[in-house]
Formats: sequence, C-alpha cells, structure tokens
Amino acid sequence: MTFDEFSIKTLIRPVVDFPKPGVIFRDITPLFQSPRALRMVADSFIQRYVEADFSHIGAMDARGFLIGSIIAYELNKPLVLFRKEGKLPADVLSESYKTEYGEAKLEVHADSLCEGDKVLIFDDLIATGGTLLAAVQLVRRMGASIIEAAAIIDLPELGGSQKLQDSGIPTFALTCFALNDQ
Repeated sequence: MTFDEFSIKTLIRPVVDFPKPGVIFRDITPLFQSPRALRMVADSFIQRYVEADFSHIGAMDARGFLIGSIIAYELNKPLVLFRKEGKLPADVLSESYKTEYGEAKLEVHADSLCEGDKVLIFDDLIATGGTLLAAVQLVRRMGASIIEAAAIIDLPELGGSQKLQDSGIPTFALTCFALNDQ
C-alpha cells in the first residue's frame, strides 16, 4: 500500500467539544498507534526534506516533538525543542503568542541556534499559527532563519498557514481538514 492509497485522515480522530464547546480537536494518537501509518508519515517527510538545505529541526511542545524527533534522527540533524513556559532548565528566550483558547509563552534555550543556522520547524498541526509564529520570532532573534513550517495537519480556515506565508514562511502539511469535517 502506498501513501497515496492510504488515508491518514482515517487515523486522525475527531474529538467534538474538546477542549471547549464548538471545537473539533484533531487527535493524532491513533496515527501513532499504527506502526505502518507512522512509518508512512515519517517517510513522507523524510523524502521531502532529505536533500533540503537546512541545519536544524525545531519541534513544538508537545505533539510536534513526536514527529520532529523522528525526522531529526532520520536526517541526522540537531533537534531544537520549543517548550511551553517554565519547562526548560537553562537560559531561555521567550515569546508570547495568542492561541485559539487564550495566550501563552513559548521558550527555547538561548544557545540552541547560531547566526546563519537554517531551521525546519515541525508541529502536529497548523491552526491559528500562533505557536509556529512564536517559534519563527525566537529563531530570528537568534540570527537563524526558517526554511519551512511543516505539520501533519493544516486547518486552513483558522488562517495559520496564511499568516505564516504572509510572514515569508513556506508551509507544508500532509493533509488538511475543514473546520466541520468529522
């Protein structure tokens, strides 16, 4: 079975009214429970980026860590962890951002990147783009650049991928959902 024949959408569970009424949460845990599906997802990203010119992979807390770490390992790239506030032990840079549900802060170790580094950033999905845009700002503050923001899922109606593109960041997602898709 090839990736084209296999629909990852069938393994992304819609959870209605989570974390609040009116929201359809896209749960990727069933995708990770299928070794075959996980391999197909990882292989798709690996094939896309195997010859790309970049130095680091950045992964968003927490579900972005799942796919970002696999890709970093397979492509032999250093992994930069972007964490929620208060989770990193050394000197950090912080960036506030808005989420679908409120406000938050994203942090990264201040010594994670150097001027001239080129970063590919990963998250499980692109919704409003807040987390990824905060990561972009942190990367730029360290003198590095973003080559692309990648995710398993895009929710284009929430505008995040467009905001990233408007900021000069190309985006890529394996699949997308309309807000009301179940």
